[in-house]
Amino acid sequence: MRRTTLARILFTWMMLCLFFAGKAQPPRGPFVVSPQVLADKKVTFRYLAPSAREVKLAGGLMGASNMAMVKDSIGIWSVTVGPVRPDIYSYNFVVDGVSVMDPANEDFFPNERFKSSLFEVPGFTPLIHAVRDVPHGSVNYEYYSSVEGTTGTVVVYTPPGYDKDASKKYPVFYLISGTTDTEETFFKVGRTNFILDNLIAEGKAKPMIVVMPYGNMEARIAEQQGGTKPADPVRDSPDAIARMRRFEQDLTKNLIPYIDKQYRTIPNRDNRAIGGFSRGGGQTLRTAFWNMDKFSWICAYSANLPTKELESTYASIVSNPDNTNKQLKLLWVSVGTEDFLYNDVATFLNYLTSKNIHYKSLITGGGHTWINVRTYLTESAQLLFK
Repeated sequence: MRRTTLARILFTWMMLCLFFAGKAQPPRGPFVVSPQVLADKKVTFRYLAPSAREVKLAGGLMGASNMAMVKDSIGIWSVTVGPVRPDIYSYNFVVDGVSVMDPANEDFFPNERFKSSLFEVPGFTPLIHAVRDVPHGSVNYEYYSSVEGTTGTVVVYTPPGYDKDASKKYPVFYLISGTTDTEETFFKVGRTNFILDNLIAEGKAKPMIVVMPYGNMEARIAEQQGGTKPADPVRDSPDAIARMRRFEQDLTKNLIPYIDKQYRTIPNRDNRAIGGFSRGGGQTLRTAFWNMDKFSWICAYSANLPTKELESTYASIVSNPDNTNKQLKLLWVSVGTEDFLYNDVATFLNYLTSKNIHYKSLITGGGHTWINVRTYLTESAQLLFK
């Protein structure tokens, strides 16, 4: 009898615990799938907001700029757009005037500010940044001692087979994102790892290590020392150039030695490249021109240097083209015709031509977008270290 009574007491206690635990859980809404890429490349977006008065989809690059969404009987707002050209896109919802990420989508655009959601429309045949059935490299998050006692953050790609042969060394490509981007952007949005995996598998690119640093020293110092992130400076202003000098010092004095110590690099200028997008492209050009003894390969995506700065700060480079051409194995510059920097980049290229400085360029359609950057990265990576 005692065993039976005890068993009944334990059973009752367990049931009460389960009952109250269930009562403590918040109510669950309906399951929402968003975004849903359909077979015809149309895309349906959904957002659960029963009490919202208005929900819009913001995704201008896919042709959905503040597109009104329609609410159903249970409070799910939806809209279908497209067909959408295969690629990777960012988007967000505007709910009663407030921009929000898509809570049904775990992928987001790494950014210092608002983080939009991210999704891919696959190609009819796999695009160069798609996950293919090829050998894959590895992506590692690293931390290093940086300026003013801060800890630097960097993402590092090692090519397929890196861990199999401990005696093999590799060239290194330092790749820098733009204003408000983070060290993750070339990885998560640029898909650098998959692009390199696919190019290497096709024999189009040399196996290389790719180092993707965070480009905003001032923001990191403020964050780690309890300060407020300073506003971004005016492009090409003395403040902007001073910040780029700080980045250059961190890269050359702290990050490169760290990477050369931790990874099997070939630590010389002929096996070291630098590239970047937008602000990262400006950092690329200045860092390389300040350190011609450290880099033989330069890739500027949607970036330029002003003529006045070239003639004052880099006079030795532009006044002696034969020596410059001998030192640089590649000076790559690319931009889209709808990019707000197009005219500045065109002026830069015309100046290089007038000074007989050799370069390779790729002018595409489109604007200041990561859609273009993936193209520029794909094309320029095939030229490196060859």
